[in-house]
Amino acid sequence: MSENSNVPPAYVPPKVWQWNKPSGGSFASINRPVAGATHEKELPVGRHPLQLYSLATPNGVKVTILLEELLERGHSGAEYDAWLIRINEGDQFGSGFVAVNPNSKIPALMDRSGPEPIRVFESGAILLHLAEKFDAFLPHDAATRAECLSWLFWQVGSAPYLGGGFGHFYVYAPLKIEYAIDRFAMEAKRQLDVLDKHLAHHVYLAGDEYTIADMAVWPWYGTLAQGTVYDAAEFLQVHEYTNVRRWADQIGARPAVQRGRMVNRSFGDPSGQLPERHDASDFLTKTQGK
Repeated sequence: MSENSNVPPAYVPPKVWQWNKPSGGSFASINRPVAGATHEKELPVGRHPLQLYSLATPNGVKVTILLEELLERGHSGAEYDAWLIRINEGDQFGSGFVAVNPNSKIPALMDRSGPEPIRVFESGAILLHLAEKFDAFLPHDAATRAECLSWLFWQVGSAPYLGGGFGHFYVYAPLKIEYAIDRFAMEAKRQLDVLDKHLAHHVYLAGDEYTIADMAVWPWYGTLAQGTVYDAAEFLQVHEYTNVRRWADQIGARPAVQRGRMVNRSFGDPSGQLPERHDASDFLTKTQGK
């Protein structure tokens, strides 16, 4: 018997792909090749102009950090209701959610502050919408604004390689595939190196000013550098990226960031969970219990 007899044969893609079996892995129950609603379910609406429907994944945390930073800066119009969307249970395929985000991904925002409600989906678009709305955390100087937006869109384009790439194959895939893990580990480390080299000469991503670029990048790469996602700190040797770690710790210490991380969190340490947020006082029970 060959020593490789237990190795499955190489996969040969068919001429036409068909969805005829579960994909496997942690998210198999919600993965499907078609869009649209699977059931009728209206979304709740609270008393504030901004209605957020989300979950405390890195993409969701981007938005709640910005909202909490806006409130801390005194923008009372940024008060918001944050409703929990349980993606593992398919909440994102309810008719109400699909009407706000036809892509069925969190986060999704309804801005009801004007004469007609405005829907905003995709986390980067929500950050830009809110930053422009409140004229905050988005530089006015043309060059600095361009730098901010460049890093914002860098994150939008890069994070799928970290989350859907490295995170998926390292943590969530039903089989550990060496090629896939090596490929995306290499890319994750390259991206950390991009940030590390830049942050060696800049306090924040756009320069000396804390912006929505930092809020977009931190929930992905800051937490990765701090070793709090994917249990991959040793595997990726994140201690090597000293400038990213300095930046990550600096941002992570901000009170608004700490609050933003709690919103729509329904997993992990119970003291850090705030599944729904409707008022600043919702944090009091949590903070007093620490």
